[in-house]
Amino acid sequence: MLAVSDVRKEYPTRSGPLPVLGGVSFTLNRGESAAVMGPSGSGKSTLLHILGALDRPSAGTVKLDDADPFALTENDLAAFRNRKIGFVFQDHHLLPQVTVLENVLIPTLVNKQANRSEVVQYARELLDRVGLANRLDHRPAELSGGERQRVAVARALIHKPHLLLADEPTGNLDSANAAAIGHLLLDLHRQQRTILLVVTHSPELAKLFPRTLHMADGRLA
Repeated sequence: MLAVSDVRKEYPTRSGPLPVLGGVSFTLNRGESAAVMGPSGSGKSTLLHILGALDRPSAGTVKLDDADPFALTENDLAAFRNRKIGFVFQDHHLLPQVTVLENVLIPTLVNKQANRSEVVQYARELLDRVGLANRLDHRPAELSGGERQRVAVARALIHKPHLLLADEPTGNLDSANAAAIGHLLLDLHRQQRTILLVVTHSPELAKLFPRTLHMADGRLA
């Protein structure tokens, strides 16, 4: 379960604290998914960064499978984030100098105990699921925008994360590729029974999800 309780975030400024999140609470169980919508500046991306342990809340708690990531040391937090959470961003953040297969394997490099042959085989299976089995040795510059985002989805799933977070994953794509990525995320989420949370401005993408969280002024409306 992902349990979010009264999460608040503020940033210090010269004129005083700037509130961004004003007390957000919700839960999602294993196998559930939701879209997060709201105007720019409503706190959507800040919330996602806190859920992904990329930023710390000013108050409130976030627990994933009853574990509080913010109670961990920095090294343990990095390991927790790497193993338990997958990220897909609007910009795919692929490394241009390495192949598609190598990009998917990047999150596994810190795990020295992993069986490399099994990890590589799983990466190949993921790339097959996202329709890129024939592009393993290509570099990102040789792929379309939709294909690069498919690589990013496969990379996010390489550790079989419990929580999959996507921040505007279709924002740079045309309508056809956006729909394909939306369906792909949901299909893989159902297969792996992750918790899936997607921030989007797209009503078309949000309609694919059984639940939508609407944010306004740092709160769930």
